[in-house]
Amino acid sequence: MTDFVHPALLFILGALPIPFLGGSIRKAYLLLIPTLAILAVLTMQPGSYGEVRFIGQELLIAKVDKLSIVFATVFTIMALIGTVYALHLTDAGQHVAAFIYVGGALGVVFAGDYLTLYMFWEAMAFASAYLVFAQRGGPAIRAGFRYLMVHITGGVVLLGGIILHGLATGSLLFGPMGRGPIESGMDVGAYLILAGFILNAAVPPLNAWLTDAYPEATVTGAVFMSAFTTKTAVYVLARAFPGTELLVWLGTIMALYGVIYAVLENDCRRLLAYHIVSQVGYMVAGIGIGTEMAVNGAASHAFAHILYKALLFMGAGAVIHVTGRRKLTELGGLYKTMPLTVALYMVGAFAISAFPFFSGFVTKSMVIAAAGEDHRALVVLALTMASSGTFLHTGLKLPYYMFFGTDRQLEAREPPRNMLIAMAMAAVLCIAIGVFPQPLYALLPYPVDFQPYTGLHVMESLGLLMFTALGFVLFLKALDPENTISLDTDWFYRKAARGFMWLADKPFARYEKAVSDLSETAALPFLHGAARAGLRIDLTGVDAVVNGVARSILRSGGRLRQLQTGVVTHYALAMIVGVTAAIVVFAVAWR
Repeated sequence: MTDFVHPALLFILGALPIPFLGGSIRKAYLLLIPTLAILAVLTMQPGSYGEVRFIGQELLIAKVDKLSIVFATVFTIMALIGTVYALHLTDAGQHVAAFIYVGGALGVVFAGDYLTLYMFWEAMAFASAYLVFAQRGGPAIRAGFRYLMVHITGGVVLLGGIILHGLATGSLLFGPMGRGPIESGMDVGAYLILAGFILNAAVPPLNAWLTDAYPEATVTGAVFMSAFTTKTAVYVLARAFPGTELLVWLGTIMALYGVIYAVLENDCRRLLAYHIVSQVGYMVAGIGIGTEMAVNGAASHAFAHILYKALLFMGAGAVIHVTGRRKLTELGGLYKTMPLTVALYMVGAFAISAFPFFSGFVTKSMVIAAAGEDHRALVVLALTMASSGTFLHTGLKLPYYMFFGTDRQLEAREPPRNMLIAMAMAAVLCIAIGVFPQPLYALLPYPVDFQPYTGLHVMESLGLLMFTALGFVLFLKALDPENTISLDTDWFYRKAARGFMWLADKPFARYEKAVSDLSETAALPFLHGAARAGLRIDLTGVDAVVNGVARSILRSGGRLRQLQTGVVTHYALAMIVGVTAAIVVFAVAWR
């Protein structure tokens, strides 16, 4: 690997000195590592690196191709933006966790075998969980614990799938799986691997960990989390399961599911988290369609989504940072004191809503066009509806109630300069991709033959967006947020966990206490008595017999010693007497 610098190692090893640095030196160092990683990705060449054999299996530490490069490029860019956003933090632990998290994501992107993938996959889970725990407080700790338990469960499922798939195929190399039912190419292990992947992609009903944990993370931690976990899952699905029909319908359901739940949300970051579910649905559906245009659309939309979703989380995080509030019912009137934050947030809102000349317009439309080319009218309709819902809630509802709406007379100001710079970096990229999509298209796995800026496409998009805006104005009162909590599929494992704890605390604990009391009142006295009786038998019986035998042997030995005089004539006389006695006995017996 002399001609290949693994960017994952830059972040993971680069995290080690962070606690020992301080002040300007730490800030410069934090910016240096992602900058070096960006250069490493931009200069790497396709190929296989780090081939080794372990436990009889061929492992491939890094496999570089166009699919891995496009994800690695946006991951390293996002790492730099996220680091700039977090420069004001003095908590070294959050910086270390963020670097390990990014390193884990890059390790997965370049993994050429399942064992390497699994190690980096689990590193991501534990590092990202710290970003939730670091918020401290009861809600964050409970959400972090649930997040960790869900991902540990998913990791166990993934590991089981890797083992079974390895036994079935004889190889741990990471590549495309078969399609169709088990008997037509996909073994049981492949289905378990798919289950582990779609859990990290937040596919319903395995999505609630995302909307549960992301709102409870630290302001800066949520920005990193919005960028890496689900998009890493999109990458591995694109690598292993392109063209899997199930993913088409799971992705379509995701796109609508996230939008519908966003209607109910009052927490600004939880609303944005539901739109992660919705936007990842486009990517999953594109991977399921599996054509070159669809996979290109999924990869390009993941690239754009990482940037504009991070920008949206940075905008919401800036509001939380300066006001300490995150519910829409508690916010309003901030446009007066935070105009730069409002402007930068709206760039992200226009991008996610697929406005012309913003990044979402040139990536999301590629997935929808691929569905149309594959003659999937229902999928096209559902994804178009989801796009309208995204603009309604992320582009209109959230900024209206957070920045405008009722003036709550909050004491607010612009966030620290580094946070604004990071938001500006993401905003510039959102616009640049929308205006000049060709550099992004050049990174994609397959040649791109798609023109987003046609008169028909622009007019259709603007018509849909304006119609959505009209509906928002007409039904504004109906969209007023309410201070309620939405129930999602996490209700089931929360209740199940409470039920398990009740079983452990009540019936099982009472049964254990009853058994313990019975043993103390009945079994233990009997055992103690039996032990004492055994001791008496041992002392008075067994020991007496053993001691008696021993004494007899000693006496016999003493007598034998007395008979041993050491005189040869005595021994000869004894032998003659013995022989004579034997002859007499024989004669008597014979007669």
